[in-house]
Formats: sequence, structure tokens, C-alpha cells
Amino acid sequence: MLDGLDQRLRSLLTLGVLTLLLLLGAAWGWSAATKPFPGAVESPVCVDTEVSEGSKLFPDRVVVSVLNAGRREGLAGRTMQLFGDAGFVEGDTGNAPRGTEVAYAQVWAETPADPAVRLVRSRLGPDAGFERREGPGTGVTVVVGDGFQELLDGKESVKVKRDSVVCSPPE
Repeated sequence: MLDGLDQRLRSLLTLGVLTLLLLLGAAWGWSAATKPFPGAVESPVCVDTEVSEGSKLFPDRVVVSVLNAGRREGLAGRTMQLFGDAGFVEGDTGNAPRGTEVAYAQVWAETPADPAVRLVRSRLGPDAGFERREGPGTGVTVVVGDGFQELLDGKESVKVKRDSVVCSPPE
């Protein structure tokens, strides 16, 4: 009689342990299945990249942002497309701050001698102005007005005159 009770107790204990393991496995599986996917890691449009004196800077290493200071709707987006078609990396588009008056085009940057600025200005032509200020966009900021129509066939590259840092797309 004691032998039968031992066997029943052992079977009951085994079933209890197996049930507990099944419930723990189901709980772990449920939590893993309902856990949200990790969010996409946003990589920056550009990173500060050192360019050495004597090297060449090409459009695919220059990020351009375009702001519309005119009354023509979609001018910034259309101009950005022109820069993209010319091989530049597309940055931000939008409207220029209120009160900005630009008839044709103007580049906003810290230094006119910056190789990225020189390359962008070569595509805008001699009528494009320059204003020494930090642009609100990523990379080189170009502000276009109602008089802007098309990019010019500017330089394919510029020679870096001194060690510089440009805003380039991440490798």
C-alpha cells in the first residue's frame, strides 16, 4: 500500500513540476512575442568630415539644404531636386525665416572659403550672394528667391586649399 502511495505521489509531483515548467515557458513566450520591435536607429544626414589640403571635394561628399525665400510654392523642393540630380546629398528643405529677402540665391555659411561652399556656389553662378551666418539647415544652406531658375554647369570638384571640415554623409 505504501508502495502505491509513493508512486502516486511521485506521479503527482512530476505532473506538478511539468505543469509549472509549461506555464513558465508559456509566460516567457508570450512576453517575447508581444515585446515591441526595436526602433529604427536614425543615422544622421551628415557628419563632420575632415578633408585634407590638396585633396578634391566632389558633390557626393557635400550635403545641401535649401530654403525658399520667394513666393513660388515648391521652389525649395524643386531646387533640392536639381542639387540631387547634380550629385549633391540632399539635406533639409523648407521656408526661409520671415523677413528674409533674396532675389536670386544666397549661400548661408560660416566661411566663404569652405570647399563645400565654393563647390555649391560654382553651381549657382556669380549672381548668387553670400551671407556669413550659420544656416538653419544641414550642411551648406542655400536660400533661393523668385529669380532663381536653374543650376549652372559649375565645377565637378574643388581642390581643398587647406585642411577643412565639411558636413558629409556618413560612410
